Amino acid sequence: QVQLVESGGGLVQAGGSLRLSCAASGSIFSINAMGWYRQAPGKQRELVATVTGDGTTNYQDSVKGRFTISRDNAKNTAYLQMNSLKPEDTAVYLCNAHIRANRAYIWADYWGKGTLVTVSS
Repeated sequence: QVQLVESGGGLVQAGGSLRLSCAASGSIFSINAMGWYRQAPGKQRELVATVTGDGTTNYQDSVKGRFTISRDNAKNTAYLQMNSLKPEDTAVYLCNAHIRANRAYIWADYWGKGTLVTVSS
């Protein structure tokens, strides 16, 4: 079984910083892209940032210059450094990874359960 576990969420004042982590574990053969999504109350889930296996990154326009995604392939872990946080960044942040499990012939998307980020004004 493959699991993604997020950590690092919490309550922070506007202008503050948080660092989220997403650790993938289990029967993993290989991980391709990893990404962070977020879902605010009453809104649809949206892409925040992604990073490919070779380190290529992509960001939603609203977080460019404030958020940085990175990964440690040796630890099967992705990170999201969030600076200059705004109240509108408040959401549940979910990790996603495109993984080929051991003894599997296909790649599949896996999701964590999410970590709550609350930014107060």
